[in-house]
Amino acid sequence: MAHHMIQARASSLPATEPADPLARLLAAGRPLVMGILNVTPDSFSDGGQFVEPKVAIDHAARMAAEGADILDIGAESSRPYGGNKPVDADEEIARLKPVLREVVALGLPVSIDTMKASVAAWAIGQGATIANDVWGLQRDPDMAGVVARHGIPVIVMHNRTSVDAALDIVADMIAFFDRTLAIADKAGIARDKIVLDPGIGFGKSTPDQSLQALAHVDRLKAFGLPILVGASRKRFIDAIRPAPPDQRIGGSIAAHLIAVQRGAAIIRSHDVAETVQALAVMAAIGAK
Repeated sequence: MAHHMIQARASSLPATEPADPLARLLAAGRPLVMGILNVTPDSFSDGGQFVEPKVAIDHAARMAAEGADILDIGAESSRPYGGNKPVDADEEIARLKPVLREVVALGLPVSIDTMKASVAAWAIGQGATIANDVWGLQRDPDMAGVVARHGIPVIVMHNRTSVDAALDIVADMIAFFDRTLAIADKAGIARDKIVLDPGIGFGKSTPDQSLQALAHVDRLKAFGLPILVGASRKRFIDAIRPAPPDQRIGGSIAAHLIAVQRGAAIIRSHDVAETVQALAVMAAIGAK
């Protein structure tokens, strides 16, 4: 009887905050900012800048101070325009080892940007609480199992092995996510742990396809899942108004504000302070 009374009392308690840190952040109902930390020599925008562990950790701390909600760390470039050098899991882990625990210690949720299940599993063991897979669970057959086993959220990005200028890129994204969600379901990943990323610049043959993906990001809302957009410094900006990657902040912010208006819940950015400021101003104006 006492056991039943305890159960009854427990069920009458107010609901607690969501257990996983991403769900807790999303529950706040405002757009989140994910700061990018690439500990790679060859990322398209900042390759080589943060290879030195102390510099990388300092940059992560700066992004946290600037208002990042999540820190996304990657040790293999998946740059969408070629020129990246694939690395094996041992090399990826070797790049992460002197940095990841220190970044986790900053106190923000940390996502591991990797397409390898073994690297994701190692990083989760070091304190990463979100997986970020640029192949949407469709490259490494073990990735979905690792995510399911650890019960963590996963960001699944649209990608393609070959580009096709004639493709209806939005329809292709929808078909891709249908396949990803089937893989996730089969592996036992809870649907409410999944975030969709249209993969701006990835598997998109022309700047126009990236623009189409951004313009119609609201069509992904039909899945009923949070949407992450990472247009930061991408090449489509250069096609509209030529500038090197580190001078594309204005274009990045324009794309990200429109993405939020069309349903994006998370913005992945190299330029955290500027993005946080832009979102705050948009929210302040919208509240009037």
